[in-house]
Amino acid sequence: MGATATVVFADLTGSTGVFEMLGNAKATEAVTRLTQWISQVCESHGGRVVKTLGDGVLVVFPQSAPAVAAVVELQRSHFTRIAKWPPKLRMHLQVGMAHGDIVVVDGDCFGDAVNMASRLSDLSGAEQIWATASVIDDIDAPEDGVRFRSLGPIPIRGKSEPSVVYRIEWQEEVMSEHLTVPAPLGLGSGTRTDPVLGKIELQWLDVNASFRAQDLPIHLGRVDEAQFVVNDQHVSRLHAKIEWRNNTFVLTDLSSYGTWVRFTGSDTELALRRGECVLHGSGEIAMGAPFSDFAVPTVNFNLSGSEVALAHRAGGRAR
Repeated sequence: MGATATVVFADLTGSTGVFEMLGNAKATEAVTRLTQWISQVCESHGGRVVKTLGDGVLVVFPQSAPAVAAVVELQRSHFTRIAKWPPKLRMHLQVGMAHGDIVVVDGDCFGDAVNMASRLSDLSGAEQIWATASVIDDIDAPEDGVRFRSLGPIPIRGKSEPSVVYRIEWQEEVMSEHLTVPAPLGLGSGTRTDPVLGKIELQWLDVNASFRAQDLPIHLGRVDEAQFVVNDQHVSRLHAKIEWRNNTFVLTDLSSYGTWVRFTGSDTELALRRGECVLHGSGEIAMGAPFSDFAVPTVNFNLSGSEVALAHRAGGRAR
């Protein structure tokens, strides 16, 4: 039977460490309680639980608005709950959402929306909610304290073309403090260049890559979907995006744990947590931890006229 629905895939991250610390029996009980709670919250908003898959839950909703309300409640409640847990026992939530036609067979569901929700859950990272444009289009307006932020076209495994993806911002303090972080005063407002001449050169260890302005946006992350892969434990799957906007190069943090930028000649560090800044001159980008962490993957960048050069130094390897 065919139907149009909003599909939610909510997955717990960090369960491997929990099994190592608690053992199979206690860890299984903890994961089961959490997946049951996820199911109950979704059902309270009108969702139908299709199935649980290990530490993940697949749910379908007739519309996108109640689905968004459900996953926002999940993230906010779970974030408050695990703040009291020992760090090594914390299992974070990552959520993917898609809206479209599905086929229901014997209670299970299939279709592109199901596949997209699963893919976005995998890519999103801890404490994040990623949704397709079709989900956003199905909603008249977000509820108070919630915002939709476009991440631009992102390559999705199994799709022939990149798909426009949105991140649903559910943390009010993030929206008020971190949505946009400008470049420091006195260091310029970005390097303005002709998009035909503008070029970004990326270097990680001994690997170099070059992208023209018209080829942007590009993503930096540790999965193959990223145009520039930084395979390091500090780095999120799709950690950051560099795009060409208003004749400037803009760096946007998409990660779970943040990105830090430091410009040459300044000791000031810009902390981007789901925020953005204009790249100019030269400097460094730390991915996943502040510069004070000696093990953090550090990216050097340099804009020479119409160029941005990024060099990755520190642990990990490029592809």
